[in-house]
Amino acid sequence: MSENNLPMLDREYLESELLGTELADFPAEVLDYPEKVVQIGEGNFLRAFVDWMFHTMNKKGIFKGRTVVVQPIREGRISNLNEQDGLYTLYLRGIENGKEVNKKEIMTAISRGIESYTQWEEYLKLAENPAIEFVVSNTTEAGITYNEDDKLSDTPPESYPGKLTAYLYRRYQTFNGDADKGMVIIPVELIDRNGDNLKRIILQLAEDWKLETGFSEWIKESNHFLNTLVDRIVTGYPFNEIDELESELGYHDQNLDTGEIFHLWVIEGDESLKEKLPFHKAGLNVKWVDDLTPYRTTKVRILNGAHTSTVPVSYLAGIDLVRDAVNDELVGEFINQAVFEDIIPTLDADEEELEDFASKIFERFKNPYIDHKWLDISLNSTSKFKTRVLPSLVQHIEEYDKVPDRLSFALASLIHFYHGTKLAEGKLVAYRDGEKYLIRDDQDALKYFAGLWTKFEAEELSLAELGKDVLANKNFWDRDLNELSGLTDSLINNLKMIKKEGMKESLEKLIK
Repeated sequence: MSENNLPMLDREYLESELLGTELADFPAEVLDYPEKVVQIGEGNFLRAFVDWMFHTMNKKGIFKGRTVVVQPIREGRISNLNEQDGLYTLYLRGIENGKEVNKKEIMTAISRGIESYTQWEEYLKLAENPAIEFVVSNTTEAGITYNEDDKLSDTPPESYPGKLTAYLYRRYQTFNGDADKGMVIIPVELIDRNGDNLKRIILQLAEDWKLETGFSEWIKESNHFLNTLVDRIVTGYPFNEIDELESELGYHDQNLDTGEIFHLWVIEGDESLKEKLPFHKAGLNVKWVDDLTPYRTTKVRILNGAHTSTVPVSYLAGIDLVRDAVNDELVGEFINQAVFEDIIPTLDADEEELEDFASKIFERFKNPYIDHKWLDISLNSTSKFKTRVLPSLVQHIEEYDKVPDRLSFALASLIHFYHGTKLAEGKLVAYRDGEKYLIRDDQDALKYFAGLWTKFEAEELSLAELGKDVLANKNFWDRDLNELSGLTDSLINNLKMIKKEGMKESLEKLIK
């Protein structure tokens, strides 16, 4: 029994009380499928995304394999997972086809958990199991990094690539370099070319450790390192709702996880692997592609670009949350026009697919279960504008010889959003309707804006000169944006309009 007198979710409780109910509508044999996957990382995202997918396949009798989860760091949740026999409840909540959806189910893909720092040999023994063919990982963006201090004799090496190299070397030795015993390695860390980077570091470590050349050849020829792109907002353990949710469930679950309905996994890999991992047969939104680049560009420009271009517009219009902005008549129409009229025309992909992706994004933004604050999203907005919005703005001008109105307005709004003259504890202090807010960004960027607005307040700089200065800042943009046809005049007009009319009045004129 837990502290709130509810029984703990574990295998015994599942089999005696829950099998066959809405929460556990799957056959009992899913709990006994053989281990086929090693998963490096036990965090919320993997459990609400990858493990959910394996569970979905298993309950349809497709994949018929379970996952051994390995904790790659010293502190984690493996003991909690093992206490519940790898079981946990997943809530997926949001808007789907215009309707509010709230799904909940017990996940069964995880067989057990291993702590790499206290069970190193047990982890390496997984490499000796011929049935285990797949590695998936999420060790955060900082996880796929080269550590020159790692050694094969370490128990374990400190870095994730070091731990994986040791695993692969054990497998290579166990099966005498058998080409059929290579692994399919699928990292989901949010870095570009994640599989390529992981492979490069492993080959470097093999060289550092002076392992036989046959091992490096086996890595190159017999193992698949796949580049991936993942998309699902996972909100994790619901601290503020847990008592209510556990009361509804009737049991205690220390591993409960939450996320949105939408999911997309794009994997750059050989079509033959699709049959080994038949996600498509379970109706999952997993795409096997020859080139990940257009998918990454689409996500960055539409999803992230919509976020970044709307941050200053929405916040200065008095709206704090993403869903409230999408539902607002003015800001909602601004986002709609920015995406469909300014961004999508610059993308080289199927127009219908792009519009469908954009429509799903607006549903995601409206999610009533996620309190997504614009101020949180505003972190590092200058560098985000450069990577997420500027390519669409530049391409639109160059291809159509016309300044995209909404994106120019977004840049003007960003400059006004950074209207502060003082830094406090490394943050720029600005005001919205007399109320203070703090801007978090690179220190050089914050000092730059503070200096500009100080000169403006002292009447040493006009608003037009201020705008030209920002456009000319090569530290921000790597080029002088004043050289783009029509952008300088457009930006200055927007800066003046926002200054004179305020954000809401300016929006009304912009989107009419």
